[in-house]
Amino acid sequence: MAKGRPREFDTEKALDAALMLFWRHGYEGTSLSALTRAMRISTPSLYAAFGSKETLFRKALDRYVQKPASYLPNALKEPTARRAVEQLFRGAINMVMHPRHPEGCLFVHGALAASPGCESIREQLSLRRAAVEALVRRRFDRATAEGDLPSGTNARQLARYIITVLWGLSVQAAGGAKRSQLKEIAEIAMHCWPKSPGRKLR
Repeated sequence: MAKGRPREFDTEKALDAALMLFWRHGYEGTSLSALTRAMRISTPSLYAAFGSKETLFRKALDRYVQKPASYLPNALKEPTARRAVEQLFRGAINMVMHPRHPEGCLFVHGALAASPGCESIREQLSLRRAAVEALVRRRFDRATAEGDLPSGTNARQLARYIITVLWGLSVQAAGGAKRSQLKEIAEIAMHCWPKSPGRKLR
């Protein structure tokens, strides 16, 4: 059987270009013509390599977690839950304030103001956000079992609170907040960290 022609473009670079467009303009705001120009490929090549615009978007989401948002899984490897959350906030602030990154978080802004025809995209982003929250909740469950968090800590509620602050940082950044303001928000959130029984404030 004859071999197919090799691809004449760098798939990794093309995917990075698509990620930046989706991040900057959202799913619906990113046209196929804009994608092919940024990725430097033809429309047939895009479909041959990635299947569809929606499939390309899903791959871009994977790329997002592997690269600019890699702080999400990495932070949860910290030895304590508190340090994990501090790293989550620090990573989020560094990402949204990076001069080469579009505004905000792709998971939050990727399908804003989308038409009803983009319901599957909104659902995909919702699932991605829920998956991050589930990872944080499991980290808190482990911390409670290990005695790192006080007994009786509601891991689900704590995770929901932390994630709400986390996504909120990206919204504030997109609205023009400065790094110092984002750090203040994160510091205030940490003041609400569960205290062990009998522990005195310093």
